[in-house]
Amino acid sequence: MSKHPTLRRLCAALATAGGLLISSATPAAERAFIIPPPAADQAASAAATATQEKAVIAGGCFWGGQAGTANYNAVGSGRTGHAEAVEITYDPRQISYGQLLQIYFSVAHDPTQLNRQGPDHGTQYRSAVFPANDSQRKVAEAYIAQLNKTGVYPKALATTIEPLQAFYPAEDYHQDYLVRNPNSLYIVINDVPKVENLAKTFPDWWRDKPVLVGAKH
Repeated sequence: MSKHPTLRRLCAALATAGGLLISSATPAAERAFIIPPPAADQAASAAATATQEKAVIAGGCFWGGQAGTANYNAVGSGRTGHAEAVEITYDPRQISYGQLLQIYFSVAHDPTQLNRQGPDHGTQYRSAVFPANDSQRKVAEAYIAQLNKTGVYPKALATTIEPLQAFYPAEDYHQDYLVRNPNSLYIVINDVPKVENLAKTFPDWWRDKPVLVGAKH
């Protein structure tokens, strides 16, 4: 079991509750993209002074935009400007921002799809990175440029880099959705393959028991 509890939560959050994932009718999109680590990255060492940092990436069940429209019915219209995203709290002494992006671009979603993920479409499903600071922005910009040169993807990444204006948690029933609804047909078809890809592609970063949002879990 990995010592890094964030990562199954990352993949599960990106892969659930927001209708993000690829239908089984498009099996090619379910494969993991095997990609190199970022050539330019922030340090992830014991010498790092911060014990907690945050990363916000779009592809899940939380939203960033205007507070008044941060609810599922409004966001689902595709007209609010919100992006379904997840906020990750991580320890930079154990994992770097660039390593989180590697997992995100490899197994969490298909970054080449413009304003959609599989059967779900709209600007709320866009692939986007919301850097918390200039250092994160530089890592994300360099990594996207690097990945576009690899030839791994069928086309250029559609991922945008956008200012982080605010982050609003989704309603309670979205939290820990995969754990609460393991037999949901949508979960089984669209989400579980992403979690399986995480375990196979990044075994050193995998842990079987996820870290949950709700204290009652």
